[in-house]
Amino acid sequence: MSKKWKITVPGSTANLGPGFDSIGLSLSLYLQLTVTLQDEWEIIHLSEDLPKKFEIEDHLIYKIANETAKRYNKVMPACRIEMTSELPFARGIGSSAAAIVAGIEIANLLCDLQLTVQDKLNLSSQFEGHPDNATASVLGGLTISSMDDEGNVDTIHIHDLDASFVLFIPDVKLKTAEARNVLPDTFKRPYAVQASAGANMLAAALVLKDYERIGKYMESDLFHEPFRANLVPYYHEIRKEAKKAGAYGTALSGAGPTMISIIPESIGQQFVAKMEELFPTHKIILTKPDQHGVHVEEISSVSKL
Repeated sequence: MSKKWKITVPGSTANLGPGFDSIGLSLSLYLQLTVTLQDEWEIIHLSEDLPKKFEIEDHLIYKIANETAKRYNKVMPACRIEMTSELPFARGIGSSAAAIVAGIEIANLLCDLQLTVQDKLNLSSQFEGHPDNATASVLGGLTISSMDDEGNVDTIHIHDLDASFVLFIPDVKLKTAEARNVLPDTFKRPYAVQASAGANMLAAALVLKDYERIGKYMESDLFHEPFRANLVPYYHEIRKEAKKAGAYGTALSGAGPTMISIIPESIGQQFVAKMEELFPTHKIILTKPDQHGVHVEEISSVSKL
């Protein structure tokens, strides 16, 4: 008999404006995997947006599972993975972080690593390079995090934001490396002070759940959005029209090109209808924060023929 597991990982948005590389919010959009032990590796993509052709050795989940096992002096056993995803690649909604979190869970299950939540936060943030998306996918809800030079993550975790979020997903990709290449290497002190103040106010407003201020400071970023705006289709128009339609505020989702608005729960459907009318080239998705983070369920045992 061979065990079979279902792993569900929420996607996420990062930054929310000036919370650069430190603020993450889980979304109710998911990467789901069914994992079964078998003699050879097999990864099957079941969603249309996932690539059909790839080498197993190049697959991010395969690489993360093996690297996680290696860190604990274990040998990763082969398995069959069937994947579905609601997270389009290179759109700024945490597809790589979700895959990293999934890879860690696979190694944890199949190698019996008995990782703690803190272990998972540290590992996923180290692999991702920053703790924003990774911590949100592990924990759910909203996370405000830092990671020291040794890769240790400290996270403030906030649940139950009483608001909805709307994603504006264009039909173009923007890889994080490309989006980082347009950022300046240094800021002058007065500019950095102003940028940091916006980040501090955003974090405080999120802790207080002061939605008007959250929206205001989401739109105050000076760290990255002014430099990335020209890479994002309809960046200025989306911010303007979303505010007119009742959004508290709008920002890039991660590095973009997706944008995200925070809105009152009461206007969700009418807001989406208006945005679909104004931006027909974008996929408009109404969502809520996921409150659970990564979830693992043993679903059955299957006979090996």
